[in-house]
Amino acid sequence: MRARMICLLVLTLLLAGCTSGGSGGAHGHITLRFQSLAWQQDSVKANKELVKEWNASHPDVKVEYVQGSWDSVHDQLLTSFEGGEAPDIIHDASDDLADFAYGGYLADLTDLLPARLKSDIPQRSWQTATFGDGIYGVPFLQEPRVLIANSTWLKKAGVRIPTPQRPWSWPEFRQVTKRLSGKGKYGVAWPLKEPVSATLNLALSAGGELFHRGADGKVTIRFGAADQVVPRTIHDQANTDHSASPTTLGSGGSDTLPGFFAGKYAMVPLGFSYRQQIAQQAPKGFHWQVLPAPAGADGLTQGVSPQTLSVAEDSPHKKEAAAFVDFLLRPRNMVRLALGDWMLPTGTSALGDPALHTTENGWATGTALAAHLRSAPAQSVRGYPEWKDKVATPALQEYYSGAIGLGELRRRLEKDGNLVLARYQR
Repeated sequence: MRARMICLLVLTLLLAGCTSGGSGGAHGHITLRFQSLAWQQDSVKANKELVKEWNASHPDVKVEYVQGSWDSVHDQLLTSFEGGEAPDIIHDASDDLADFAYGGYLADLTDLLPARLKSDIPQRSWQTATFGDGIYGVPFLQEPRVLIANSTWLKKAGVRIPTPQRPWSWPEFRQVTKRLSGKGKYGVAWPLKEPVSATLNLALSAGGELFHRGADGKVTIRFGAADQVVPRTIHDQANTDHSASPTTLGSGGSDTLPGFFAGKYAMVPLGFSYRQQIAQQAPKGFHWQVLPAPAGADGLTQGVSPQTLSVAEDSPHKKEAAAFVDFLLRPRNMVRLALGDWMLPTGTSALGDPALHTTENGWATGTALAAHLRSAPAQSVRGYPEWKDKVATPALQEYYSGAIGLGELRRRLEKDGNLVLARYQR
């Protein structure tokens, strides 16, 4: 009898050993699913090459590349989290993490990440992915908003060319765009189909905060004088000076490029990564340059929501997933990802790479702005997505078009906005 029990025990252990090994794995191997949102050709190539390099050197922990999309990532992740089918490693943006972090869908990476990675990325970047006492994503790529300018037009007009060391102020920027306008041409084209993040992030340069957290931890909205500098500038350019094209206010960034190339606008405020499209699409003989965004009371400060890498809380292999994230974000690899996406790395070591300090395509100007990038104002505000979609976006769109005034904008942002946030803070 005892011999039979021993045989059964041994058989059970053998069977358990044969069937263990992690998600999607066999023969003791672990397979991790990495969902990437890379979409530009060079970026997809860099990500896939790094996955291939990891797999070649880690035979027991394989990574499967899964292609995701920025257009649908929030809803797709929510569905996969609730269905228990989330990828192990998740590529997203820091301003999309709050609800997932507070909802318990993402792993706290505080004790999973190596000291090298923690120390290489500045604290101001870590703040974008810190919720409560935990870290729920590794910020690795970021982009400042810059001015892409028709350099021939600016030179002919004789305007002062701003630099990171001596940028335009917001009032000077307004005066320059007036000087560049006339005869059906505009000094600037603001692509504000999605106006909220652009407005709030640039408002940091003027000292704008908008969201104020009290001693009780609750957030309220106050649209003060500093918050009004940027939206008033845009409004006045479009409605008073007629130096900003009214037709582009409802456009996306790419929609402005044909008019920019055709000489309708002297400048377009865009994310740093748009340089790739411009470099590829600009007609022969078209000369362009990258200028810093205007500065305010707080200098060149602006908010960013870096791209992040997170680990799913339900992943059975969190340590292995964190090890892959560490590999992906080694300085040399982070530079490869940054070059592929035409963005800036967050890592201090990667940011010092000579390839990111060339004058070609404005790399040096963007790199000079890295020290001025801060966590976007709404990073940790619960209810922000609803406030943005239902309150701020329509209010700002109407204000920029001239349909409502500053007083009505303030009433909507504050009164209607605080009603929305209150539901998330009970």
